[in-house]
Amino acid sequence: MGKRTTRALITGIAGFVGRHLTSYLAAVTDAEIFGVDQFGVPAVEADLGLGPRLHTHQVNLADGKRVREVVEMTNPHWIFHLAAQAFVPTAFADPAGTLVNNIVGQVNLLQACLALEEKPTIMVVGSNEEYGMVRPEDLPIKETAPFRPANPYAVSKVAQDMLGYQYHVAHKLPVVRVRPFNHLGPGQSDRFVSSDFAKQIAEIEVGLRPPVIHVGNLEAERDFTDVRDIVKAYHLAVTRGQPGDVYNLGSERAVSIQRLLDLLLAQSRTPIKVETDPARFRPVDIPRIVADCSKFRTLTGWHAEIPLERTLVDILTYWRNRVTA
Repeated sequence: MGKRTTRALITGIAGFVGRHLTSYLAAVTDAEIFGVDQFGVPAVEADLGLGPRLHTHQVNLADGKRVREVVEMTNPHWIFHLAAQAFVPTAFADPAGTLVNNIVGQVNLLQACLALEEKPTIMVVGSNEEYGMVRPEDLPIKETAPFRPANPYAVSKVAQDMLGYQYHVAHKLPVVRVRPFNHLGPGQSDRFVSSDFAKQIAEIEVGLRPPVIHVGNLEAERDFTDVRDIVKAYHLAVTRGQPGDVYNLGSERAVSIQRLLDLLLAQSRTPIKVETDPARFRPVDIPRIVADCSKFRTLTGWHAEIPLERTLVDILTYWRNRVTA
């Protein structure tokens, strides 16, 4: 009997990263792709146009019975667990909802995998937010840095990370954990900073708002990576990562929010004034974050390749194509 076609299951397939990952897997593998999401799955099939290679299901991961049914039906080789409530202001506004959503959904997924005869490789997505209140002497941040989570979303990601480890140790599930740092790209929600700036600029250019862009803390420095580089790393994580281990994923350089804004404003077709909006500040904001990804790079050869300037051009182009007067 021949080897069965690789089957990939993506949770949160209708989200920003889920769509990019689906497109990448379709381009570089022969995998049959299954996706689950609580919202928007018909739109994913229409948008991506992958035909019979893509199968989507509307699933709330909080429904353990439904999760078991879909996992058994798809019987995947790889699981990319992307689904999560990932917006920090929402986590501050609804900490209980964020914790329940992110933790219970993952428990249901892992429990469903225990029933499979052939255990899939499961990639659990953590976050640089787990490291939280990093100190200057912690930089660049290695996987061994302590957790000092500074918001409820970060706490939920610590829990997801450790649940992945626990299910590997206790049940021998082949779980690979990743901790991506800030990633951005075309299609990201305007709740996130680069997309927010780009959408404001696109709206100003067509006269939908006055020529003023509203900003929060511009001094914070973050490690930004194009989502298209991140999804390449996710594929490498499930194919070459060591079960039970964890890997940072980032560009390994810190860029200020001011720099992001300057690069976007340089592309604007009209003069724009900058105004600070106190409502856009976080209750806690770490001054500087930069990743050390040497562990994953040594294992796979991966490194971020797409220049930030190109990413921002693509984000602004995305919004220009969607904003009309």
